Amino acid sequence: MPHTRTLLIVWHSMTGGTRQMAEAAAAAARLEAEEPAPDAATWPLQVRLVHAREAGPADVLAADGYLFATPENLAAMSGLLKDFFDRSYYAVLDHVAGRPYASLVCAGSDGQGAARQIARIATGWRLAQVAEPLIVCTRAQTTAQILAPKHIAPDELLRCQDLGAALAAGLRLGVF
Repeated sequence: MPHTRTLLIVWHSMTGGTRQMAEAAAAAARLEAEEPAPDAATWPLQVRLVHAREAGPADVLAADGYLFATPENLAAMSGLLKDFFDRSYYAVLDHVAGRPYASLVCAGSDGQGAARQIARIATGWRLAQVAEPLIVCTRAQTTAQILAPKHIAPDELLRCQDLGAALAAGLRLGVF
């Protein structure tokens, strides 16, 4: 039997939006992991949802694929997700090349800056981007809107679920 593969979802959220997105992706990935194996070549899959504060190099090295989830803060990824990358970067450099990744961004405006930062780090690690960044725009622009708890729309959470399920299926089937 093939070894268990791991999808690592590293997330940070200040107002709950990114947490909802990461949890939706993780739930769908776990459902995909529980599906009966279509053949003997399918790998068992473990899904790990880890807050950026708690994630580190050992988590990255132990995973076979990644989903990085962040809010857009001042047109950039969150400081805690950046901290995770800072603490992990050199310890895993040259050990994760070719592994698949995707990203989730909960944005107030466009989310492109945060997505670009993640992509630049992933490029340094030589990860393989398997999906375009999934950006959910809340349109929060005033101080009150930005600081308010977020409620991600069901159709947007469905997009997050689809991405989580696709990553899980790809890892289970050995597509990536």
